[in-house]
Amino acid sequence: MLNIIRTGIACLILLLLPAVQAADSGWLKSPQNTHAAVQLRADTSQQGETRLLLSVELQQGWKTYWRSPGEGGIAPSIHWDHQLSDIQWFWPTPSRFNVAGISTQGYHQKVTLPIVIRGEVPTQLSGVLTLSTCSNVCILTDYPFKLDLTSANDDQFNHDFAQAMGQVPIADGLVKDVQAGYRSGELQIHAQRAEGWQQPALFFDTLADTDLGKPTIVVRGEEMTARVPVSDGWGDAAPDLKGKSLSLVLADGGISQQLTVSIGSPLAIEGNDAMPLWQVVLMALAGGFILNLMPCVLPVLGMKLGSILQVEQRDRRSIRWQFIASSTGIVASFLALALLMTVLRLSNHALGWGIQFQNPLFIGFMVLVTFAFSANLFGLFHLQLSSSLNTRLATHNQHGLSGHFWQGAFATLLATPCSAPFLGTAVAFALVAPLPVLWGLFIALGIGMSLPWLLIAGWPSLALCLPRPGLWMNKVRLALGLLMFISCLWLLSLMIPHVGAVITWGIAAVLLLIMLVAVVRYRGWRTAGLLTAGILLLIGVVLLIGSLTANLWRQPLQDNVRWQPLSEQAITQALADNKRVFIDVTADWCVTCKANKFNVLMRSDVQKLLLADDVVALRGDWSRPSAEISAFLQKRGSVAVPFNQIYGPGMPHGVILSPLLTRQSVLDNMAEAKGNQ
Repeated sequence: MLNIIRTGIACLILLLLPAVQAADSGWLKSPQNTHAAVQLRADTSQQGETRLLLSVELQQGWKTYWRSPGEGGIAPSIHWDHQLSDIQWFWPTPSRFNVAGISTQGYHQKVTLPIVIRGEVPTQLSGVLTLSTCSNVCILTDYPFKLDLTSANDDQFNHDFAQAMGQVPIADGLVKDVQAGYRSGELQIHAQRAEGWQQPALFFDTLADTDLGKPTIVVRGEEMTARVPVSDGWGDAAPDLKGKSLSLVLADGGISQQLTVSIGSPLAIEGNDAMPLWQVVLMALAGGFILNLMPCVLPVLGMKLGSILQVEQRDRRSIRWQFIASSTGIVASFLALALLMTVLRLSNHALGWGIQFQNPLFIGFMVLVTFAFSANLFGLFHLQLSSSLNTRLATHNQHGLSGHFWQGAFATLLATPCSAPFLGTAVAFALVAPLPVLWGLFIALGIGMSLPWLLIAGWPSLALCLPRPGLWMNKVRLALGLLMFISCLWLLSLMIPHVGAVITWGIAAVLLLIMLVAVVRYRGWRTAGLLTAGILLLIGVVLLIGSLTANLWRQPLQDNVRWQPLSEQAITQALADNKRVFIDVTADWCVTCKANKFNVLMRSDVQKLLLADDVVALRGDWSRPSAEISAFLQKRGSVAVPFNQIYGPGMPHGVILSPLLTRQSVLDNMAEAKGNQ
């Protein structure tokens, strides 16, 4: 009898208490989509509302979408079988995915979305969840579900719901000031964070008839600026966003904040104003043209002149086609580089101008090619083709234009270590621009480098002014071979960071010995003597020029600066200590870096400045691949070296210097960076 009474009292208490119940759909799967599983759980313990948790688990390589998918995709949704008046979804901070040039926002692996329904809810809650999941293909899947709100309790629900809500962006606390501006085709975001920035990310809610692409983010201390490409999604002109309200999520360091800002006029972002596209195109043309004057390309121009001199019957038609073929090789090579950069961008790899020279296998291949070319110019070997093939090449395709095509392609390969004036700006713009703009600017670079070649193609009479072939050509071939062999040794020197100085110079000595022995064997002692005399004469001229200009240097060139490793933390610490910062990002394969080093950074007055007590000198070496240096450059909108930047009390946001340094620009900017100290 006592047990019966106790049971009755317990039942009465349960009837009087508010419902504390939970329901679980279990993990739902679809035979049409084996890559995803979903689960819905519900709880009615809160008075006046029903809480749900929608969990999604995805296989590796698959993703689903945020409330605003971006430039493609469909957000998860539920079609309810009941009339529910007040439903609120809460969305955890997403990630950004870039596939085939399309930027989307969503989740991978696993995500849990909290949902709250207010008001009266039936005890049998049912509906259909529609979920879009994508990998290389996209699948739209329906998951019918039914939740029995009178089912057993779930003590874990409160914990899981609180944990899921902890992933939802907060209303404030991350940033203290956010501004948005718009210029044609570009949205600008500027935000400040007192603690500084680590790896900020932006996610945008949809604007009507507008697609917002992947933002390019630059961080300077407490300030973050983002540039977002804007289009209408159909290839027409981007809409005017001024005056519209933008909802976005700003995330950094595991914290995210939901924001709403009004889009105004273009922002005056110091030192990072967008350059009109036509100016960048002109810079690309100029930068490509200047590449012809760089030491890394001159030997190929010499080869081109040598090929003309060797032709007995020179006529305007043949010369025109030869130079058109070389120009085609140059432009085709730049298109190949554009394709490489496109693949790297779509695969989320580091981008950079000349990064192939970080690969020792590529350097070794270029050493072998230039060594073979120099040996050919010295007359040590000739390619012997069959008589039928010689006849075919002589009568087909304008007397065998493929060789001239590959001369242009080879010139482009040798040009990529150079970051000449204008070129760095054009390439940096191209590598963060939309893909059609990237390809257009690389074509402009190729046309710019082809201009001297196209000039002769347009007026072949310029080449006809060259003297007729004769014995004097043997001396010219030796000079051209010597230039190419010097290029070979320079390329070989780039192997030092990979295999060490001893092995590298040992290989150089072997190559030099092989070359001298081959010259003696095939050309005789007299030619070998002339070649040796030429090398000694070149060395003597260099030493003579050095001695005559010694008074200009005041002291031997020597780098006494205490360079420290480059890092964002070092910059922040130096600014906190009220010091100036000089940043130098260089690489052994960068010709312009060498020029900056010897012409500016190693001059006595600049050395004295960089040794001052209030100056911190930071250097990053990009000779070998470095994810840290790549990220450092990309944050500052650069993809090439040399890169030099100055910070200080008077320049808290930093100033980026021209790729081709001058002593005066370094001295003036360092003085300005000191501020009012």
